[in-house]
Amino acid sequence: MITAGAAGALLASLTACSDGTGGASGTQVVTSVYPLEWLASRIGGEAVTVTNLAEAGTDPHELELSPRQIGAIGDADVVLHIGGMQPAIDEAVSQHAADRSLDAAEVVDLLPAPELELDEHEEDHGEHGEEEHGGLDPHLWLDPERMAVLAEALTDRLGEADPEHADVYRENRDAVTAELADLGSAYASGLSGCARRELVVAHAAFGYLADAHGLEQIGVTGLDSHTEPSPGRIAEVVHAVEEHGATTIFTSPLTDPSLARTVADEAGIEVSLLDPLESLTEESPGTDYPSVMRANLDALTAALDCS
Repeated sequence: MITAGAAGALLASLTACSDGTGGASGTQVVTSVYPLEWLASRIGGEAVTVTNLAEAGTDPHELELSPRQIGAIGDADVVLHIGGMQPAIDEAVSQHAADRSLDAAEVVDLLPAPELELDEHEEDHGEHGEEEHGGLDPHLWLDPERMAVLAEALTDRLGEADPEHADVYRENRDAVTAELADLGSAYASGLSGCARRELVVAHAAFGYLADAHGLEQIGVTGLDSHTEPSPGRIAEVVHAVEEHGATTIFTSPLTDPSLARTVADEAGIEVSLLDPLESLTEESPGTDYPSVMRANLDALTAALDCS
């Protein structure tokens, strides 16, 4: 796969078709992960063309860029990404769009990456995963309040890039922030009276959700869902399940379900789906960001016995 630096010489020849649309009109916005695509599309409306670099059904953490995608970054009026989440995008932005990027990590307060006790066999892999994310959790979109903060910043940036439609962007922002506020209220209400507060997950991508609602996230793996957990870590999670009386372990669409099934079989609990919204897939419990978030809330209230 070509690097951002090697693609620089090809950039000029790719500009006519860098977004894959054959020359789309309007303000060009490039995003790095599905929830940011949703946000940009809602705020931009018909005044923008949004290109998301992570294809549906793929793990955005492992994204590598093609020359065409690097060309799209070079052509973009705004690049919306989360610094530290995808090194290939960080490199391409720094070389081709440094003055046109909006880094959510500089707008929203990010949480530290979850820390798991690792044995010697998995320590090197686990530390490498944290270094790639800069020691921070990029899954900010699972907190609607943080998404609303990012919506404000994106509205300002779009207005600077396209002053003619600044009023449209502000009007769309108002609608989006109202929708995000409704989501936040639904979560606050739904998770306020739960019999259990322990959130057992195969992939520890739900730190923002747990932090916002006073839940304890217990993950089999950390941010890198492809890390193979040690038998000791699995035993620790099974012990936590038994200690807290948890009834469910959550898997996610991009995570190997056998990991959750192993814990479930040993602990005698159910496996359910909780989608971290890293990408829309055929297994996603909804068709867009709001519907998946609401489906997640339904799964949570059932698993945690919320009244």
